[in-house]
Amino acid sequence: QKRPLLIRNAFPGFESPISPDDLGALSLQPNALSRLVLWDRRKDRWTVETGPLPEDRFDRVPERDWTLLVQDVDKWDADVRQLVEAFPFLPRWRIDDVMISFAVEGGSVGAHIDQYDVFLLQGMGHRRWQIDADPDQPVDFRDDAPIKLLKRFTPSHEWVLAPGDMLYLPPGLGHHGVALDPCLTFSLGMRAPARAELIEDFALELASRIGEKARYADPDLTVPADAFEIDARALARVRQALGGMAEAGDEALLRRWFGRFITRYRASGDIRPPRRAPTRASLEATLAAGGVLQRHPFSRVAWLREGRTKALWFVSGSDIEGLRPADAARLCRQDTLDAATWARLGEQARGAVVALAALGHYRAVSAGKARARRPKG
Repeated sequence: QKRPLLIRNAFPGFESPISPDDLGALSLQPNALSRLVLWDRRKDRWTVETGPLPEDRFDRVPERDWTLLVQDVDKWDADVRQLVEAFPFLPRWRIDDVMISFAVEGGSVGAHIDQYDVFLLQGMGHRRWQIDADPDQPVDFRDDAPIKLLKRFTPSHEWVLAPGDMLYLPPGLGHHGVALDPCLTFSLGMRAPARAELIEDFALELASRIGEKARYADPDLTVPADAFEIDARALARVRQALGGMAEAGDEALLRRWFGRFITRYRASGDIRPPRRAPTRASLEATLAAGGVLQRHPFSRVAWLREGRTKALWFVSGSDIEGLRPADAARLCRQDTLDAATWARLGEQARGAVVALAALGHYRAVSAGKARARRPKG
């Protein structure tokens, strides 16, 4: 969050794990978040169509000046999800998703500003990026566009990215990307919750604990040891963002609230419980036979320490207490549990996994299917 950074050949020899046709097929799915952005060059008119798109939509697109964007592709494709492993220096609970865009020549979403950090990895083709690094750049938006486009954009830097090149952009920086030929761009986004969002959610937590008589009255990021851990420095930043709302006596409440908040923040999909809840015996039988327990890709996880011997484990807005720190860290780090991993877990951790399986966060996968589904690379 200091300055933009261009990294040439960040991924040497990079080959896209997904094709434009794959992305187009995903945009037809009712649960996928997709948009088709078209630009009328002659009239300078923008059009946005939200998915799911009709099956014949791509038979009726112009030859140039359009872009398809699909969010949360990492939740749908295991190979795309593997890209996140290349960013171990980022707290995992800060990572939002991997969005992928396919654009034909001239395709763009216009000059705009994002309120989150983003790593832009070129996966196929070439894209020209322009940025305005002026901290005092005007932030006025066009009134005639269905998306937030800057009225004025004066680029200070310009680069053309080829496959494997990557550009990091901090929040609030004006930028404009245009495809020079058919191209795929991978966007790893890191949400930075607005202070208003933090305060609103924390206020609701406080409000649930305050009686009716209480009324209104008028009187820097370093590499984490564990990418999934909400450590003391992170909590200090949360407290600073909340300002006077986080009183010293509410430390325990603050810790639990933030873990729940950040693991349900901008949830990308619903997790439904199975028709029949699995028993511990059935789960352990699957493991004994060489199968695995697989965590749902929509489950967001994090953990924090509770003294020296205990930890809180957060799963999609729920908190589970009493785990050993090593178990909480392992359960966050490994989204697939095999028999060996299960044997290393403490009793509290195993019970938590069984309870979460009943809610749909874990499912048993037999040995044959586990091998077939194992991500490449």
